[in-house]
Amino acid sequence: MTSLLSFVEKHRVLLLTGAGCSTKSGIPDYRGATTGRAPRNPIQHTAFLRSAQVRKRYWARSCLGWPRFAAANPNDAHRACAELESLGRAVGLVSQNVDGLHQAAGSRGVVELHGSLARVSCLACPKVISRTQLQTKLVRDNPTWLQLVAATAPDGDVDLPEHLVEAFVGPRCACGGDLMPNVVFFGGNVNPDVLQSAWDLFHQAEGLLVVGSSLTVFSGFRFVKKAAEQGMPIAIVNFGPTRADDLATLRMDADAGETLRDVVRALS
Repeated sequence: MTSLLSFVEKHRVLLLTGAGCSTKSGIPDYRGATTGRAPRNPIQHTAFLRSAQVRKRYWARSCLGWPRFAAANPNDAHRACAELESLGRAVGLVSQNVDGLHQAAGSRGVVELHGSLARVSCLACPKVISRTQLQTKLVRDNPTWLQLVAATAPDGDVDLPEHLVEAFVGPRCACGGDLMPNVVFFGGNVNPDVLQSAWDLFHQAEGLLVVGSSLTVFSGFRFVKKAAEQGMPIAIVNFGPTRADDLATLRMDADAGETLRDVVRALS
């Protein structure tokens, strides 16, 4: 912890966070470094756009998983990130998560690289609605659905057998269009305006602090790659190996919440 404290004291950092920030809030990660979960095949962005069956499967699973996902609360990792910003030690935060827990913890300068599950867009018209509003409609159209039992999955959904999915009544926009959560599924491209906002924060920072991410996905790894190219110091706090271990100035295989909480206490 002493080395990380020194890193944060010497460099005003950009925080780059991943799923490891939210596992203690009950939201599982994809690769199970801390949870013992087997790797899970994530939803593919192109498949969601092209296949009505993929969309139906997603909404059937999301209807069951959303109440637990929406009830998640920030943990020490989220609160510590907010404190680092409040103390002036972080220029802001680029999150690869879609759960909104950094904002709930008080972080203000947040760029949601992969969007947010809290909002839903129509693929045929400009309409955007809240996920909570959509849940009301999903439950009304599928009144016995919440009686099913399944384990929560990283996308805010659950794993369900295909024969159950067939009985689900999927959602439509008032215009008749298909609906999609405002997120970038795997294989999709980050919105250019969102990416620019992330780079704007990056260029204000003196150091990069990666928290709870294996950096497997390039959308997050690109910031570490650029930092290394520019000679910017890089610290990584994550359980398990990451794609950028060989680029890190400081590498800690540790719990994100406990580690950052101790740093914040020492700074306060």
